[in-house]
Amino acid sequence: MVRGMKAIRQGQIQAMLARHEICTVAELARGLGASPSTIRRDLADLAVRGEVVRERGGARSADSTDADEATPFVEVAEHNRLAKEAIARRAVSMVADGDVVIIDIGTTTRLLARHLRGRAVTVVTTSLTVLDELRPDPATEVILVGGVLRRAYHSLVGVIAEDVLSKLSADLAFLGTSGVNARGQVLDTSLVEVPVKRAMLRAAGRHVLLADHDKFPGAGALEVTGVEGFDAVVTDHRTGQEALEMLADRQVEVVVA
Repeated sequence: MVRGMKAIRQGQIQAMLARHEICTVAELARGLGASPSTIRRDLADLAVRGEVVRERGGARSADSTDADEATPFVEVAEHNRLAKEAIARRAVSMVADGDVVIIDIGTTTRLLARHLRGRAVTVVTTSLTVLDELRPDPATEVILVGGVLRRAYHSLVGVIAEDVLSKLSADLAFLGTSGVNARGQVLDTSLVEVPVKRAMLRAAGRHVLLADHDKFPGAGALEVTGVEGFDAVVTDHRTGQEALEMLADRQVEVVVA
């Protein structure tokens, strides 16, 4: 009976990791109603069998892409830099003093944060690069949402991040994307980021997507939401007519920077 319960629990651990990609021992223990020591023993067994990969303080799914294999953030930041700068400058004009603003991870959202320096706003983020941009600025209040660190993406993810976002109420949410396909699906490449992005959308009254021309279409197998879930899309002048028409058909405001 004990062995059967252990097998069930370990199956539940694998299911949680499949949903969230990375979980801490504390998150797994809380989610399964088990002690941290029990979870650590289960993770050790699963790691020996090659079914999970141990991380400091937790584990990730063996089926997930290793974060070290991701394109380095600094390389992504230089791609389409001028277009991203134009989008960030245009997007910042949508923010009013006193607003509570959620800012997603990404290279364009990082530039948005840079242009918010000196503004009397509150920024909520899961992005360490957004934090780095605003850390020296005394005018901007910053709320860093906790979670599990994804080093290559400079982001915080997992159930802690989702839970904190569920308790917040923001005026605006600025999200990035890995791509928007012809069917109007806003996509992401990483399973673990999708629930956090959805939590950001639920927490904000108005939603703005920041996407340069290369994101129409872009990469990504996982749908965050339909593009009609956004009030506006800020893009650059090189975005094709087909994509612009698709956005107009879904009654999404298009702002061309």
